[in-house]
Amino acid sequence: MVLVELMNVDQYLPILGLLIVGVLFASGSFVASALLAPHKRPSDAKLAPYECGIVPEIDQPQRFPVRFYLVAMIFVIFDIEVVFMYPFAVVFKQLGLFGLVEVLVFSATVFAALVFLVSEGALSWGPVKHLVTGMPSRSSSSTIVRIGADSNKAA
Repeated sequence: MVLVELMNVDQYLPILGLLIVGVLFASGSFVASALLAPHKRPSDAKLAPYECGIVPEIDQPQRFPVRFYLVAMIFVIFDIEVVFMYPFAVVFKQLGLFGLVEVLVFSATVFAALVFLVSEGALSWGPVKHLVTGMPSRSSSSTIVRIGADSNKAA
């Protein structure tokens, strides 16, 4: 009975060996990096961004806003929906009405998520901009006023 238990443990020895080798490699890499790395503080010239020998004239661009990543995740969600539609299209006739109902429920769920995200403002890219009219609406009296103002300036 002890022999049977010992054989079960023997199956895990290669995994234990790989785990030990992995830990030794990772810790050895950190130690070697600490010993071999230069210990001087870099100068401002070395910390400056290098662009093909051209001194940068403007500051670094700002980081992407979080909203950019939200839109990217929404895009991935709809890509996944399209990926799920291909197998459905292949076996559409075999699934029958049940398959059609399931795909409609799936699509409705994803569409409801999109409607929710749009209502929460996930796709808006900044403050709302309202158009301001530059001139009042055109009428005969406003045209006469404008023409009269131009003739006064010319005189």
